This record gives sequence, C-alpha cells and structure tokens, in this order.
Amino acid sequence: MSLINERLDFSTVADLFLLHGSMQSPAFLDGRLCAALALHDISVESWLQEVCLTLGVEQPRDEQAAERFLAWRRQTLDALAAVELDFEPLWPDELFTLGERAQGLKEWALGFLEVVSDAGDTPRDAWSSALREALTDLEEVAAMDTDIDDSPENENDLFALAEHARMAAMLLYTEQHPGMPQVEKADDPTHH
Repeated sequence: MSLINERLDFSTVADLFLLHGSMQSPAFLDGRLCAALALHDISVESWLQEVCLTLGVEQPRDEQAAERFLAWRRQTLDALAAVELDFEPLWPDELFTLGERAQGLKEWALGFLEVVSDAGDTPRDAWSSALREALTDLEEVAAMDTDIDDSPENENDLFALAEHARMAAMLLYTEQHPGMPQVEKADDPTHH
C-alpha cells in the first residue's frame, strides 16, 4: 500500500505509537516537529532518531512504520510550505472529548515551545513583534487548564486557541524561510 497520498491524522499516528508500545499522545512530538521544521529543518535521520527516542525503541518496528514516520515529517513540511496555508497540526479531532482535545493542544504547544526555546536568542532577535507576541500567547496555551466541560462556548474558545497556535507555527515558518510560501507573489504578473 502506497503512503504517498495517505493523509496521516492524530489517530493514525497514535495507533502507530501503540504498535511501538507507547501510550503517549503524538501531539507533543508533533509540536516539536513543527518547530524544528520551521526553524531549521530536521533531517530524515534526526527525525527517526527523535521518534525512536520518544517511543523508547532502538528503531521503528518495520519498514512500513519507518515510512509512516517519514511521511509524517514530509506531510508537515509540505503543509508548512504550501501556498494554500492549510497546515494542520496533529491534534485530537472531534471524536475526542473537549478536555482531550485541549490536552492535545497543550501538549503540542509545550513541544513546540521547547524547540523554540532550545534555539536560543539569536534567531529570536530577527523575529517580528507579531511572531514574538504569538509565541508569548502560545506560552499561555501551554499553561492552560484542560479540565473543561463539553460546551459550545468552550468549544469555540478551544477552536480559537488552536487556530492561534496553528498560525504561530506558520508565521514562524514564513519568517525563517523568506519567500516560502510565496503567497504575496502568487497573483503578481511576471516581469522580464
């Protein structure tokens, strides 16, 4: 079965974690992946090493598992760089309770911020005030209480926080990769 056109979602990756004996949510590692790709890329080898370290295994259990982990990396990179700006982090979807979705968002933010923090102050000095503010807001998401009731108001609030986190990741990527995606040039006529 080809994985080329398969879109990996939260549940698929969580099942892959289970096959490796891990009950961890993939949200934290996805946050780390997004930040690493946005800041400086992460090689295929480094990504597989980080996944295996997280799962507590020496290597993926088989070639198909390795391919899926690499597809996760490629899918994330492609989405961050896409002109359509349709990047979607791996968070629990509507099949999960609101509290579980909030916990996934919180874990994602923690992973993302951990990599950003490890990058140090040098790249941060060149960031826009909008990006610095978005990352400060993400720190509040990482500290949020996830013991919330299922209610339309809480769902709307969580959606807004998730959208803010998603935009922070895309903003970090675009600032670290000028001209990618080329959204501002998409409609400009070509001049010779």
